[in-house]
Amino acid sequence: MALVTGASGGIGGRIAERLAGEGAIVALHYASNAEPAQQLAAGLPGAAAFGADLGDPDAPERLVDEVEAALGPVEVLVANHGAGGVANVDEVDAAAFDAMVAVNLRAPYLLARRALRGMRERGFGRILFMSSVAGLTGGIIGPHYAASKSGLHGLAHYLAARAAKHGVTVNVLAPALIEDTGMLPGDPSDLAKRVPVGRVGRPEEVADLALAMLRNGYMTSEVVGLDGGIYPR
Repeated sequence: MALVTGASGGIGGRIAERLAGEGAIVALHYASNAEPAQQLAAGLPGAAAFGADLGDPDAPERLVDEVEAALGPVEVLVANHGAGGVANVDEVDAAAFDAMVAVNLRAPYLLARRALRGMRERGFGRILFMSSVAGLTGGIIGPHYAASKSGLHGLAHYLAARAAKHGVTVNVLAPALIEDTGMLPGDPSDLAKRVPVGRVGRPEEVADLALAMLRNGYMTSEVVGLDGGIYPR
């Protein structure tokens, strides 16, 4: 069974569809935008939608509890839900910084911490954190966003090193400039000029790579970019 957070959006929805296509029962999480997640769940065999405000420190563990009670053990966790919003350093005060980190970094950690208990016991698990190229370059959204995404990379490295012996992989996927996500900091046609391939990315392309990473039991502790050539490494 797979839990995908932020499944109301383009990336989360496409990943949920691909997982269901591979035969997984999928739990689709949403924060406030329930309808898209509920509609998608209705069309996927055995799937269900679950609402939770992941900025609440108690919500991540409670979400996993609810999902497992309804659908069974979480074997795959895709921590995709995140907050954004363009702001410069003068606009990001302590409250704004903490609110971003709570959703983008603390919540994935708490979700993984809770899911890992069962994964270790069963000897199998897949955890995928959804980051951003901003976690590698600083990006253009804001300091709080870049810091929260970069934090996921260190978190994944820490968890991966300790979970590998239990059959659990922990990786990070870092896309940039993906359409239909609500995270594009500008007009897609203008942003495309910055991308070597000449266009912004598509959610289904992110889902393709996410599924490849989740299938691979030898890949762990990796941060993989998907950015049309913006940041070659």
